[in-house]
Amino acid sequence: MDLRVLEYFLAVAREQSITAAAKYLHLSQPTLSTQLKNMEEELGKQLLIRGTKGSRKILLTEEGRILRKRAEEILSLVQKAEHEITASDELVGGDIYIGTGESDSIRILAKTAHSLRNQYPDIHYHIRSGNSAFVFENLEKGLIDFGLVYGAVDVSQYGSLKLPEKDTWGVLMRKDAPLAKKEYVEPEDLLDLPLIITAQKSEDWPISKWLGQDMEKLNIVASYNLLYNASLFVDESFGYAICYDKLINTSGSSNLCFRPLFPELTSEASIIWKRYQVFSKAAQKFIDKLQEICM
Repeated sequence: MDLRVLEYFLAVAREQSITAAAKYLHLSQPTLSTQLKNMEEELGKQLLIRGTKGSRKILLTEEGRILRKRAEEILSLVQKAEHEITASDELVGGDIYIGTGESDSIRILAKTAHSLRNQYPDIHYHIRSGNSAFVFENLEKGLIDFGLVYGAVDVSQYGSLKLPEKDTWGVLMRKDAPLAKKEYVEPEDLLDLPLIITAQKSEDWPISKWLGQDMEKLNIVASYNLLYNASLFVDESFGYAICYDKLINTSGSSNLCFRPLFPELTSEASIIWKRYQVFSKAAQKFIDKLQEICM
């Protein structure tokens, strides 16, 4: 499949119009239509639903939506490869892609990037947020260089570097909540409370073991993948959010406060990358500096 035709297809998907896409691509409409028709015949699938007389809007079939997602990934990888290959031998620059969830451990990545900025100002960083499944999927596809994950790392598949700081689990609540009078939150404190938990929890979620009982006994009223959004629900007295410390501002005029769990519960984060991966010059400088800072 021709990369150029993939670009044509994405332009049509974006513009939802053959005419508009042809104008954007500086092609004649018949030429663009022929290229797309040939691609459909090559794949043996209809990708586009052509508009009727009443509506000229182009829609994607299910197969077309799949191709759009994959085409975006393919062209992104091609662009990334071109930047890495054509980079000057004397100059270190380019793009570094990092996948991560919400964690204060990201600060050490920011510290690393800041340490490199004066010497290598042409390195640019792209942070992609998501859960651990997102991180592993994008690592496998080559769409990110590094991922921040928690828990054990399969060293047969990934290189890794454990970060020195640990994330502390606790509960985000309003300062006027009865539980805020306590210095710590114990398992029995959560049994009857409306709880907001991360949507990223898995079977080995550390909170499950800390509670020492079945999660189904808890009153879970909502889940989140961005803690900031959950904090607004907490601020409106909807519930209590189980989360890491230092992610939401609880100082000054904030209505919120954070109370750590007792017994204390922490999680260790690691930066991982595909084992035997050949790094770009920029990515190699980044991991070298990160290792130096973590020592």
